[in-house]
Amino acid sequence: MENSATENHFDVVVIGAGPAGTTTAALLAEQGRNVLVLEKEKFPRYHVGESMMPFCYYTLEKLGLADKMDEIGFQQKHSVQFVGTSGAVSRPFYFFQHDDHPSAVTWQVERQVFDQLLVDNAREKGADVREQHSVVEVIRDESGKVAGVVATDAEEDRHTFHAAVVVDASGRDCVVAAKNKWRNKDPELRKIAIWTYYEGAMRDPGLDAGSTTVAYIPEKGWFWYIPMRDNRISVGVVADRDYLYRDSRDPAQIFEREIGENVWIEEHLAPGKQVGEYWVTGEYSYRSNYCAGDGVLLVGDAFAFLDPVFSSGVFLALKSGELAAEAINNALEVGDTSAKQFESYGKDVCLAIERMRKIVYAFYHEEFSFGKLVKMNPALRPTLTDLLIGDVFVDKFDELFEAIEQICELPGELPYGFHVDSSAA
Repeated sequence: MENSATENHFDVVVIGAGPAGTTTAALLAEQGRNVLVLEKEKFPRYHVGESMMPFCYYTLEKLGLADKMDEIGFQQKHSVQFVGTSGAVSRPFYFFQHDDHPSAVTWQVERQVFDQLLVDNAREKGADVREQHSVVEVIRDESGKVAGVVATDAEEDRHTFHAAVVVDASGRDCVVAAKNKWRNKDPELRKIAIWTYYEGAMRDPGLDAGSTTVAYIPEKGWFWYIPMRDNRISVGVVADRDYLYRDSRDPAQIFEREIGENVWIEEHLAPGKQVGEYWVTGEYSYRSNYCAGDGVLLVGDAFAFLDPVFSSGVFLALKSGELAAEAINNALEVGDTSAKQFESYGKDVCLAIERMRKIVYAFYHEEFSFGKLVKMNPALRPTLTDLLIGDVFVDKFDELFEAIEQICELPGELPYGFHVDSSAA
């Protein structure tokens, strides 16, 4: 049944209530915009991606949520460290040694709690958030400009919503990019991840109790080890498909086999107990051909996702939502929501992704290690830390990348994502 209500016109319709969508919605609603958020699931819901980069702080501060993070009691994170297969631990990258600022302490979060916080904040600022509403169609006007969406609710009733701008924040569903065949996988970063949770596993002492650890395994694969509150650890293994699936496709068997490939991981997990299921995802580095079209803009994972080795997913979601809200508000101010209004947004986000993508490529190169880089170029450690904390929206990394290229080859910029699409699909 199609809705017949007349109150179905909005300034902005946002597809998805994850971090990117709720950030965009909250900041636009705060500016007095009439914003509708359509979320297919019922919150709270499980999601991976628990480790935050320090520069998440600035968007959370703009949302009015920075202080609430500690009030909730999320595990504080002071550093990231790297561990070789032998168990040798690098000198931790302590964020506060680089910048003595509240942003130097970040968090390991349960996403169902964190994302609910963002949803509640968007509602409090005036956004209309409707859960269990799945977008099934993006509608266009006579000129081809996106003009709204059709969604079905929990009872399968259809609803048409019109808007000056539609924001695709649908995460890996990539509603707009999938429909328009815009999505491109990264040519090299075709990894898979298997992850689960442990209770009672070992934590390092003192400030390192909440540190993210990246622990190497053969073939340039790695484990993440993310201590969370309530005695829980998020642990995952990431590597090429052929390596992980070489003698089994059973996630539990693969995971147990790979634990034995890193001494530090084996020792830290030994006193713990695995709980819950094993999760698997793959082929997850991609980017849309375009950042926007006439009347539509892509944010967060719906636009691009980068290999998670440096925990960039939530940061890029929050920051792209912040930048999108600014671009959309400006477009609504001048009464022009054509694709050209969003070109600078796409350029800014893509340049930041490209900077992070270079260090991800270096991480996987057989000749590269952070220890080697810092030993050869000790003066560049602060610049490297800038990259690891998320200070990537400024142009200051040329010397760092030149130094990395003395060790290994870095990729050229991918040609897509920077531009907008003005044609009807």
